[in-house]
Amino acid sequence: MHIVRWMRQSDILVQLHLPSLTQLKKMGGSEPRLVKAATEQLNKLPFYHSFWNRTTRPSLDLAQEILSMFTARKMGKVFFTNSGSEANDSQVKLVWYYNNALGRPDKKKFIARSKAYHGSTLISASLTGSLIYQHLLFCTLTALTTGDIIFLIAAFIAEPVMGAGGVIPPPKTYFDKVQAVVKKYDILFIADEVITAFGRLGTMFGCDYYNIKPDLVSLAKALSNAYVPIGATLVSPEISEVIHSQSNKLGSFAHGFTYSGHPVACAVAIEALKLYRERDIPGHVKQIAPKFQDGIRALADSPIIGEIRGLGMIMGTEFTNNKSPTDLFPAEWGVGAIFGEECQKRGMLVRVAGDAIMMSPTLIMTPGEVDELVSIYGEALRATEERVSDLKMKSEKN
Repeated sequence: MHIVRWMRQSDILVQLHLPSLTQLKKMGGSEPRLVKAATEQLNKLPFYHSFWNRTTRPSLDLAQEILSMFTARKMGKVFFTNSGSEANDSQVKLVWYYNNALGRPDKKKFIARSKAYHGSTLISASLTGSLIYQHLLFCTLTALTTGDIIFLIAAFIAEPVMGAGGVIPPPKTYFDKVQAVVKKYDILFIADEVITAFGRLGTMFGCDYYNIKPDLVSLAKALSNAYVPIGATLVSPEISEVIHSQSNKLGSFAHGFTYSGHPVACAVAIEALKLYRERDIPGHVKQIAPKFQDGIRALADSPIIGEIRGLGMIMGTEFTNNKSPTDLFPAEWGVGAIFGEECQKRGMLVRVAGDAIMMSPTLIMTPGEVDELVSIYGEALRATEERVSDLKMKSEKN
Protein backbone atom coordinates (compact mmCIF):
# COMPACT_ATOMS: atom_id res chain seq x y z
CA MET A 1 0.00 0.00 0.00
CA HIS A 2 1.42 3.39 -1.00
CA ILE A 3 0.34 6.35 1.12
CA VAL A 4 1.18 9.74 -0.37
CA ARG A 5 2.84 12.24 1.96
CA TRP A 6 4.43 14.11 -0.93
CA MET A 7 3.19 16.17 -3.88
CA ARG A 8 4.72 15.91 -7.37
CA GLN A 9 5.36 19.11 -9.28
CA SER A 10 5.86 18.97 -13.06
CA ASP A 11 7.08 15.35 -12.72
CA ILE A 12 10.45 16.72 -11.64
CA LEU A 13 10.38 17.83 -8.02
CA VAL A 14 8.79 15.85 -5.23
CA GLN A 15 7.67 18.11 -2.41
CA LEU A 16 6.88 17.54 1.24
CA HIS A 17 3.57 19.34 1.70
CA LEU A 18 3.63 20.85 5.19
CA PRO A 19 0.37 22.78 5.13
CA SER A 20 -1.16 19.29 4.79
CA LEU A 21 -3.39 20.93 2.19
CA THR A 22 -4.50 23.54 4.74
CA GLN A 23 -4.73 21.09 7.63
CA LEU A 24 -6.97 18.78 5.62
CA LYS A 25 -5.20 15.49 5.08
CA LYS A 26 -4.36 13.70 8.30
CA MET A 27 -3.61 10.33 6.65
CA GLY A 28 -1.95 11.31 3.39
CA GLY A 29 -3.25 11.45 -0.16
CA SER A 30 -3.61 7.87 -1.39
CA GLU A 31 -5.64 5.81 1.06
CA PRO A 32 -7.28 2.92 -0.86
CA ARG A 33 -9.97 2.32 1.76
CA LEU A 34 -11.31 5.83 1.29
CA VAL A 35 -11.32 5.44 -2.48
CA LYS A 36 -13.16 2.14 -2.10
CA ALA A 37 -15.75 3.68 0.23
CA ALA A 38 -16.48 6.41 -2.30
CA THR A 39 -16.65 4.00 -5.24
CA GLU A 40 -18.99 1.58 -3.49
CA GLN A 41 -21.34 4.37 -2.43
CA LEU A 42 -21.33 5.89 -5.93
CA ASN A 43 -22.44 2.53 -7.30
CA LYS A 44 -25.08 2.10 -4.60
CA LEU A 45 -26.65 5.56 -4.20
CA PRO A 46 -24.68 8.51 -5.61
CA PHE A 47 -26.97 11.20 -4.17
CA TYR A 48 -30.16 11.90 -2.28
CA HIS A 49 -31.17 15.11 -0.49
CA SER A 50 -31.85 15.53 3.22
CA PHE A 51 -34.91 17.79 3.03
CA TRP A 52 -38.48 17.01 4.19
CA ASN A 53 -37.40 14.48 6.83
CA ARG A 54 -35.46 12.39 4.32
CA THR A 55 -31.95 11.11 4.73
CA THR A 56 -29.66 8.23 3.76
CA ARG A 57 -28.08 5.38 5.70
CA PRO A 58 -24.52 6.80 5.41
CA SER A 59 -25.72 10.11 6.85
CA LEU A 60 -27.37 8.39 9.82
CA ASP A 61 -24.38 6.13 10.42
CA LEU A 62 -21.89 8.99 10.25
CA ALA A 63 -23.89 11.05 12.73
CA GLN A 64 -23.80 8.15 15.19
CA GLU A 65 -20.06 7.64 14.63
CA ILE A 66 -19.31 11.29 15.35
CA LEU A 67 -21.50 11.38 18.45
CA SER A 68 -19.80 8.26 19.82
CA MET A 69 -16.30 9.63 19.15
CA PHE A 70 -16.86 13.06 20.67
CA THR A 71 -16.56 12.40 24.40
CA ALA A 72 -15.65 15.83 25.80
CA ARG A 73 -19.35 16.08 26.61
CA LYS A 74 -22.49 14.41 25.32
CA MET A 75 -23.80 15.92 22.09
CA GLY A 76 -27.33 15.35 20.83
CA LYS A 77 -27.61 16.05 17.11
CA VAL A 78 -25.44 16.46 14.02
CA PHE A 79 -26.19 18.80 11.12
CA PHE A 80 -24.10 18.20 8.00
CA THR A 81 -22.63 20.91 5.80
CA ASN A 82 -20.07 21.00 2.99
CA SER A 83 -17.32 22.99 4.73
CA GLY A 84 -16.15 24.58 7.94
CA SER A 85 -17.42 27.96 6.78
CA GLU A 86 -20.89 26.50 6.33
CA ALA A 87 -20.66 24.77 9.71
CA ASN A 88 -19.90 28.05 11.49
CA ASP A 89 -22.51 29.87 9.41
CA SER A 90 -25.02 27.28 10.62
CA GLN A 91 -23.87 27.76 14.22
CA VAL A 92 -24.85 31.42 14.14
CA LYS A 93 -28.30 30.66 12.75
CA LEU A 94 -28.81 27.88 15.29
CA VAL A 95 -27.88 30.17 18.17
CA TRP A 96 -30.20 32.91 16.93
CA TYR A 97 -33.08 30.47 16.56
CA TYR A 98 -32.35 28.99 19.99
CA ASN A 99 -32.57 32.37 21.69
CA ASN A 100 -35.73 33.26 19.78
CA ALA A 101 -37.21 30.00 21.04
CA LEU A 102 -36.34 31.00 24.62
CA GLY A 103 -37.97 34.41 24.19
CA ARG A 104 -34.63 36.25 24.05
CA PRO A 105 -34.63 37.79 20.55
CA ASP A 106 -32.08 40.47 21.49
CA LYS A 107 -29.46 37.93 22.60
CA LYS A 108 -27.69 37.76 19.24
CA LYS A 109 -24.12 39.03 19.59
CA PHE A 110 -21.02 36.84 19.40
CA ILE A 111 -17.59 37.02 20.96
CA ALA A 112 -14.64 36.02 18.79
CA ARG A 113 -10.97 36.49 19.53
CA SER A 114 -8.51 38.88 17.96
CA LYS A 115 -6.94 37.32 14.83
CA ALA A 116 -9.63 34.62 14.76
CA TYR A 117 -10.75 33.10 11.47
CA HIS A 118 -13.95 31.07 11.24
CA GLY A 119 -14.87 31.00 7.57
CA SER A 120 -15.52 32.83 4.31
CA THR A 121 -19.31 33.03 4.07
CA LEU A 122 -20.82 36.40 4.94
CA ILE A 123 -21.88 35.28 8.42
CA SER A 124 -18.82 33.20 9.30
CA ALA A 125 -16.53 35.94 7.99
CA SER A 126 -18.28 38.31 10.39
CA LEU A 127 -16.72 36.26 13.19
CA THR A 128 -13.26 37.12 11.90
CA GLY A 129 -10.99 38.84 14.43
CA SER A 130 -10.22 41.79 12.20
CA LEU A 131 -10.86 45.44 13.04
CA ILE A 132 -13.00 45.93 9.95
CA TYR A 133 -15.51 43.39 11.28
CA GLN A 134 -15.65 44.33 14.95
CA HIS A 135 -18.71 46.55 14.67
CA LEU A 136 -20.72 43.56 13.51
CA LEU A 137 -20.54 40.80 16.09
CA PHE A 138 -17.70 41.57 18.46
CA CYS A 139 -17.16 42.68 22.03
CA THR A 140 -14.36 41.99 24.49
CA LEU A 141 -14.49 39.34 27.19
CA THR A 142 -14.20 42.01 29.88
CA ALA A 143 -17.39 43.58 28.55
CA LEU A 144 -19.26 40.58 29.91
CA THR A 145 -19.08 41.98 33.41
CA THR A 146 -20.04 45.57 32.66
CA GLY A 147 -23.28 47.15 31.55
CA ASP A 148 -26.23 45.69 29.72
CA ILE A 149 -24.09 44.17 26.96
CA ILE A 150 -24.06 40.87 28.84
CA PHE A 151 -27.74 40.38 28.07
CA LEU A 152 -27.09 40.70 24.33
CA ILE A 153 -24.22 38.20 24.03
CA ALA A 154 -25.34 34.83 22.71
CA ALA A 155 -22.15 32.85 22.17
CA PHE A 156 -18.37 32.70 22.36
CA ILE A 157 -16.54 30.96 19.49
CA ALA A 158 -12.94 29.79 19.51
CA GLU A 159 -10.56 27.27 17.99
CA PRO A 160 -8.75 25.20 20.65
CA VAL A 161 -5.55 26.32 18.92
CA MET A 162 -5.92 29.36 16.71
CA GLY A 163 -4.73 28.35 13.25
CA ALA A 164 -4.92 31.00 10.54
CA GLY A 165 -4.32 33.70 13.15
CA GLY A 166 -0.74 32.50 13.51
CA VAL A 167 -0.83 29.15 15.35
CA ILE A 168 -1.49 30.43 18.85
CA PRO A 169 -1.93 27.69 21.48
CA PRO A 170 -3.32 29.12 24.73
CA PRO A 171 -2.14 28.13 28.21
CA LYS A 172 -3.61 24.83 29.38
CA THR A 173 -5.95 26.57 31.88
CA TYR A 174 -7.11 29.31 29.50
CA PHE A 175 -10.36 27.67 28.46
CA ASP A 176 -11.18 26.67 32.04
CA LYS A 177 -11.31 30.36 32.91
CA VAL A 178 -13.22 31.29 29.76
CA GLN A 179 -15.80 28.58 30.35
CA ALA A 180 -16.38 29.81 33.90
CA VAL A 181 -17.19 33.29 32.60
CA VAL A 182 -19.48 32.27 29.75
CA LYS A 183 -21.33 29.79 31.94
CA LYS A 184 -21.93 32.47 34.57
CA TYR A 185 -23.60 34.73 32.00
CA ASP A 186 -25.51 32.03 30.09
CA ILE A 187 -23.40 32.38 26.96
CA LEU A 188 -23.01 29.38 24.66
CA PHE A 189 -19.53 28.01 23.88
CA ILE A 190 -18.85 27.10 20.24
CA ALA A 191 -15.71 25.02 19.65
CA ASP A 192 -14.38 25.43 16.12
CA GLU A 193 -12.57 22.10 15.68
CA VAL A 194 -12.15 22.39 11.92
CA ILE A 195 -8.34 22.29 12.24
CA THR A 196 -7.74 20.52 15.55
CA ALA A 197 -10.12 17.55 15.33
CA PHE A 198 -8.97 13.99 14.65
CA GLY A 199 -5.52 13.94 16.18
CA ARG A 200 -3.71 17.16 15.36
CA LEU A 201 -2.89 17.89 19.03
CA GLY A 202 -2.33 14.28 20.06
CA THR A 203 -5.92 13.87 21.21
CA MET A 204 -8.89 12.93 19.05
CA PHE A 205 -10.32 16.43 19.51
CA GLY A 206 -8.86 19.71 20.67
CA CYS A 207 -11.63 19.85 23.27
CA ASP A 208 -10.11 16.74 24.86
CA TYR A 209 -6.73 18.41 25.21
CA TYR A 210 -8.09 21.62 26.77
CA ASN A 211 -10.97 20.08 28.74
CA ILE A 212 -13.53 22.12 26.80
CA LYS A 213 -17.17 21.14 27.26
CA PRO A 214 -18.82 23.02 24.39
CA ASP A 215 -22.46 23.57 23.58
CA LEU A 216 -21.78 23.44 19.83
CA VAL A 217 -18.90 22.07 17.75
CA SER A 218 -17.84 22.68 14.14
CA LEU A 219 -16.03 20.00 12.11
CA ALA A 220 -14.77 19.80 8.50
CA LYS A 221 -11.45 19.35 6.67
CA ALA A 222 -10.15 16.04 8.07
CA LEU A 223 -13.66 14.68 8.61
CA SER A 224 -13.23 12.93 5.25
CA ASN A 225 -9.43 13.29 5.14
CA ALA A 226 -10.25 15.93 2.48
CA TYR A 227 -11.23 13.33 -0.10
CA VAL A 228 -14.69 14.86 -0.48
CA PRO A 229 -16.16 18.12 0.88
CA ILE A 230 -18.05 17.67 4.14
CA GLY A 231 -18.52 19.58 7.38
CA ALA A 232 -20.65 19.11 10.46
CA THR A 233 -22.27 21.05 13.27
CA LEU A 234 -22.65 19.20 16.57
CA VAL A 235 -25.46 20.39 18.83
CA SER A 236 -25.88 19.67 22.54
CA PRO A 237 -29.06 17.90 23.72
CA GLU A 238 -30.14 21.00 25.63
CA ILE A 239 -30.08 23.18 22.52
CA SER A 240 -31.60 20.60 20.18
CA GLU A 241 -34.46 19.93 22.61
CA VAL A 242 -35.33 23.63 22.84
CA ILE A 243 -35.28 23.98 19.06
CA HIS A 244 -37.44 20.88 18.59
CA SER A 245 -39.97 21.75 21.29
CA GLN A 246 -40.47 25.31 20.05
CA SER A 247 -40.55 24.60 16.31
CA ASN A 248 -44.35 24.30 16.26
CA LYS A 249 -44.56 27.85 17.59
CA LEU A 250 -41.72 29.46 15.64
CA GLY A 251 -41.76 27.30 12.54
CA SER A 252 -39.12 24.74 11.66
CA PHE A 253 -35.43 25.60 11.60
CA ALA A 254 -35.52 26.06 7.83
CA HIS A 255 -31.82 25.91 7.10
CA GLY A 256 -29.87 23.50 4.95
CA PHE A 257 -27.77 22.94 1.86
CA THR A 258 -28.51 20.89 -1.24
CA TYR A 259 -25.59 18.57 -0.54
CA SER A 260 -25.92 18.39 3.26
CA GLY A 261 -25.26 14.81 4.30
CA HIS A 262 -24.22 13.77 0.79
CA PRO A 263 -24.13 9.95 0.89
CA VAL A 264 -20.75 9.65 -0.85
CA ALA A 265 -19.15 12.22 1.44
CA CYS A 266 -20.65 10.51 4.48
CA ALA A 267 -19.46 7.07 3.36
CA VAL A 268 -15.90 8.34 2.97
CA ALA A 269 -16.05 10.14 6.31
CA ILE A 270 -17.24 6.97 8.07
CA GLU A 271 -14.22 5.10 6.74
CA ALA A 272 -11.89 7.96 7.66
CA LEU A 273 -13.11 7.89 11.26
CA LYS A 274 -12.54 4.13 11.38
CA LEU A 275 -8.98 4.64 10.19
CA TYR A 276 -8.27 7.32 12.78
CA ARG A 277 -9.30 4.90 15.50
CA GLU A 278 -7.77 1.70 14.08
CA ARG A 279 -4.40 3.34 13.46
CA ASP A 280 -4.50 5.33 16.68
CA ILE A 281 -3.60 8.56 14.92
CA PRO A 282 -3.63 10.58 18.17
CA GLY A 283 -1.23 8.07 19.72
CA HIS A 284 1.11 8.32 16.74
CA VAL A 285 1.06 12.11 17.00
CA LYS A 286 2.11 11.89 20.64
CA GLN A 287 5.13 9.86 19.51
CA ILE A 288 6.33 12.08 16.65
CA ALA A 289 5.22 15.55 17.83
CA PRO A 290 8.10 16.04 20.32
CA LYS A 291 10.64 15.46 17.53
CA PHE A 292 8.76 17.93 15.31
CA GLN A 293 8.36 20.61 17.99
CA ASP A 294 11.85 20.25 19.50
CA GLY A 295 13.52 20.17 16.10
CA ILE A 296 11.99 23.44 14.93
CA ARG A 297 12.33 25.19 18.30
CA ALA A 298 16.05 24.38 18.31
CA LEU A 299 16.36 26.97 15.52
CA ALA A 300 14.61 29.74 17.48
CA ASP A 301 17.87 31.63 18.11
CA SER A 302 17.85 32.86 14.51
CA PRO A 303 18.08 36.68 14.43
CA ILE A 304 15.07 36.89 12.11
CA ILE A 305 12.73 34.72 14.21
CA GLY A 306 10.57 36.59 16.69
CA GLU A 307 8.66 33.61 17.99
CA ILE A 308 7.99 29.94 17.30
CA ARG A 309 4.62 28.64 18.48
CA GLY A 310 3.06 25.23 18.26
CA LEU A 311 1.48 22.19 19.80
CA GLY A 312 1.26 18.62 18.56
CA MET A 313 1.64 18.58 14.78
CA ILE A 314 0.98 22.24 14.10
CA MET A 315 3.64 24.92 14.22
CA GLY A 316 3.93 28.61 13.38
CA THR A 317 6.99 30.83 12.93
CA GLU A 318 6.84 34.61 13.09
CA PHE A 319 9.67 36.57 11.49
CA THR A 320 10.64 39.89 13.10
CA ASN A 321 13.64 42.19 13.08
CA ASN A 322 16.15 41.81 15.92
CA LYS A 323 13.90 39.19 17.54
CA SER A 324 11.56 41.94 18.71
CA PRO A 325 7.77 41.38 18.47
CA THR A 326 7.27 45.09 17.75
CA ASP A 327 10.17 45.60 15.31
CA LEU A 328 8.65 44.30 12.11
CA PHE A 329 10.36 43.95 8.76
CA PRO A 330 9.18 46.30 6.01
CA ALA A 331 6.19 44.66 4.36
CA GLU A 332 7.71 45.11 0.91
CA TRP A 333 10.62 42.84 1.86
CA GLY A 334 8.26 39.87 2.06
CA VAL A 335 10.39 37.91 4.52
CA GLY A 336 7.73 35.24 5.00
CA ALA A 337 7.44 34.82 1.24
CA ILE A 338 11.24 34.57 0.96
CA PHE A 339 11.27 31.74 3.48
CA GLY A 340 8.43 30.01 1.64
CA GLU A 341 10.37 30.31 -1.61
CA GLU A 342 13.53 28.89 -0.04
CA CYS A 343 11.54 25.96 1.35
CA GLN A 344 10.01 25.27 -2.05
CA LYS A 345 13.44 25.27 -3.70
CA ARG A 346 14.35 22.44 -1.35
CA GLY A 347 11.20 20.44 -1.99
CA MET A 348 8.98 21.56 0.89
CA LEU A 349 5.80 23.63 0.88
CA VAL A 350 4.73 25.79 3.80
CA ARG A 351 1.81 28.14 4.25
CA VAL A 352 2.83 31.81 4.18
CA ALA A 353 0.77 34.55 5.83
CA GLY A 354 2.64 37.84 5.72
CA ASP A 355 5.80 37.43 7.78
CA ALA A 356 4.52 34.31 9.47
CA ILE A 357 4.53 30.74 8.22
CA MET A 358 2.43 27.78 9.28
CA MET A 359 3.24 24.08 9.17
CA SER A 360 0.69 21.34 9.78
CA PRO A 361 2.10 18.13 8.31
CA THR A 362 0.20 14.96 7.65
CA LEU A 363 -0.15 12.96 10.86
CA ILE A 364 1.29 9.73 9.47
CA MET A 365 4.84 11.05 9.12
CA THR A 366 7.69 8.79 10.14
CA PRO A 367 10.47 9.98 12.47
CA GLY A 368 12.81 10.04 9.47
CA GLU A 369 10.45 12.30 7.54
CA VAL A 370 10.25 14.64 10.52
CA ASP A 371 14.05 14.82 10.56
CA GLU A 372 14.02 15.71 6.87
CA LEU A 373 11.40 18.39 7.48
CA VAL A 374 13.52 19.98 10.21
CA SER A 375 16.63 19.82 8.03
CA ILE A 376 14.93 21.60 5.13
CA TYR A 377 13.49 24.20 7.51
CA GLY A 378 16.99 24.91 8.82
CA GLU A 379 18.51 25.22 5.34
CA ALA A 380 15.71 27.54 4.21
CA LEU A 381 16.09 29.61 7.36
CA ARG A 382 19.81 30.15 6.79
CA ALA A 383 19.19 31.15 3.18
CA THR A 384 16.47 33.56 4.31
CA GLU A 385 18.83 35.10 6.87
CA GLU A 386 21.35 35.83 4.10
CA ARG A 387 18.72 37.43 1.87
CA VAL A 388 17.40 39.55 4.74
CA SER A 389 20.96 40.67 5.48
CA ASP A 390 21.32 41.78 1.85
CA LEU A 391 18.03 43.68 2.06
CA LYS A 392 19.22 45.47 5.20
CA MET A 393 22.48 46.50 3.52
CA LYS A 394 20.62 47.88 0.50
CA SER A 395 18.21 49.73 2.77
CA GLU A 396 21.05 51.31 4.75
CA LYS A 397 22.76 52.49 1.56
CA ASN A 398 19.56 54.18 0.46
